[in-house]
Amino acid sequence: MIFGSHRFRTLDFRGNRRKSISMNIDAPLSLPSRQPEQVAFHRTELNLILGLYGRMVAAGEWRDYGMSFLREAAVFSVFRRTAENPLYRIEKRPKLRLKQGQYAVIGMDGQVLKRGTELRQVLQVLERKLIRAVN
Repeated sequence: MIFGSHRFRTLDFRGNRRKSISMNIDAPLSLPSRQPEQVAFHRTELNLILGLYGRMVAAGEWRDYGMSFLREAAVFSVFRRTAENPLYRIEKRPKLRLKQGQYAVIGMDGQVLKRGTELRQVLQVLERKLIRAVN
């Protein structure tokens, strides 16, 4: 391991010396913390969401969906018709994992219907819509 101050010469693109720079290699090197560029649903999470989606499509309640993978959240939006605003948004926000829970179901008006740490429990608020009284 080499300690101390060292001088390096830089060259321009023609090979000419431009200037010398000094680097102190005793100072600790701080690397930027690497955060994922986007949040995504895991395969097991998508299996739960798409299973519910398939049952709701079979019941005639939902017709279309869209997914967005952003820097802070992954969003699964459910539509009754393609050109409408989403009926529900299922969101995953990992930053809220230790506070309110990383999963949330949000209604059309922006109201949080259910929030929690386990996706299966959060999706139960939508499962109840499948249960109907039979005459």
